[in-house]
Amino acid sequence: MSDSAVVATVDLDETGWLLDAESGEPVAGPWLRDYFAERLAPPAWATDILVYVHGWQTSPKAAQRTATRLLTMARSNLTAAPGRYPGLAAEGFRPWCVVVRWPSSSPVTPAGYRRIRDRAHAMGARDGKGHAAHILGRLLGYLDTERADPRAAPVMANRDGQYLHLVGHSFGCRFLCEAVQWAADARLDDTLGWGAAAHPSTRPFTADSMLLFQMAARRDAFLSLFPHLLPSEAHEGAPLRGPVVATYSRHDRATGFWHLRAERQPGIGHSGIGPAPAPLSTTRLLPLDERYPLAALDHRFVNVDASDVYVRGRRLNPAGAHSDHVRTESAHLLLTLADYSR
Repeated sequence: MSDSAVVATVDLDETGWLLDAESGEPVAGPWLRDYFAERLAPPAWATDILVYVHGWQTSPKAAQRTATRLLTMARSNLTAAPGRYPGLAAEGFRPWCVVVRWPSSSPVTPAGYRRIRDRAHAMGARDGKGHAAHILGRLLGYLDTERADPRAAPVMANRDGQYLHLVGHSFGCRFLCEAVQWAADARLDDTLGWGAAAHPSTRPFTADSMLLFQMAARRDAFLSLFPHLLPSEAHEGAPLRGPVVATYSRHDRATGFWHLRAERQPGIGHSGIGPAPAPLSTTRLLPLDERYPLAALDHRFVNVDASDVYVRGRRLNPAGAHSDHVRTESAHLLLTLADYSR
């Protein structure tokens, strides 16, 4: 199967609204479901559906290349050492990825970083002008509606179900969190998700994991901005079933030095998630020959210290290692989350 067959793309404009892939024009609201059905129907061969949202300073082609490289690394890891991922080895791992692309380019300067930070905030804001949370929430609801239910067959057995994983980088992490929280507060018929018969807890959809690479948001974001991502007594319908896993590296200057000056504290991508509304655990990004214990990742929020791995940046690039997440170790973490989702 060619790499182009395993990656689909979605493009958003500067307000976060969906653009038609052929005409480049905004898709009318009443036609969203039809557009998703025509362009983004999950293929029957897929075992896992991924939604990847890129971050700062990423062109549309680069976003697609990044997602393809991560999937290629993941498949190579599984082929080389299937024993590290017993659930995937038993059931197979045939991923299909939707890459969400948005206008994120700017000069690689502090001013350019602030410009994209402000744009990302405006795109996701729920003030009637930003649409990214609404569009992505409806996309996730559609994918959930169309995928086979992974709960329909026993774990560790062949099944027709498909798992849903959310993966973001930099400001793309914020879009995913905004979309999930929007869906947690939205009506079922507005998210295009399963009905009440399939979702007795009224959740609009269920994602099995959320992996956030070098998130560009303040450390207390999961208290101040996204407190309703996970199920709780107050929000039992929260759409995220698995953990929120965030990598960080002290070599990430974009979310360290620059973020500190922009928001008076370092970002998650530099220092990890800070205070959170649920128990928080920390582990390190492991090499391929080490398997993550379930106890290391089986928490509501997990910080993954990648400071020994995410160290590279382009020469003289003031962002440091902010975009150094396209690594086999990252694919190892992604595979492990998919494996434990079984």
